[in-house]
Amino acid sequence: MDRVTKALQKLSRKEREAFKIILEHIVARNLAGFDIKKLKGHEHIYRARKGNLRVIYRVAPNNTTMILAIERRSDTTYRDF
Repeated sequence: MDRVTKALQKLSRKEREAFKIILEHIVARNLAGFDIKKLKGHEHIYRARKGNLRVIYRVAPNNTTMILAIERRSDTTYRDF
């Protein structure tokens, strides 16, 4: 089981719905209303924030998007990136 699948199972129903909306906006490149930041020290890796939910994703040079992690906000959210 990969990291994203495991994280999705831990989320509540409401959080999964929020993730689905964030994911749709990331794929469509319509990121208005989300707090998007590039992670320091990493090329092409970004964080989308909506409430307590954080989605870490990578945009490859060929414009494909890969979700790296889904997490609730905590002191260790960005430790592995």
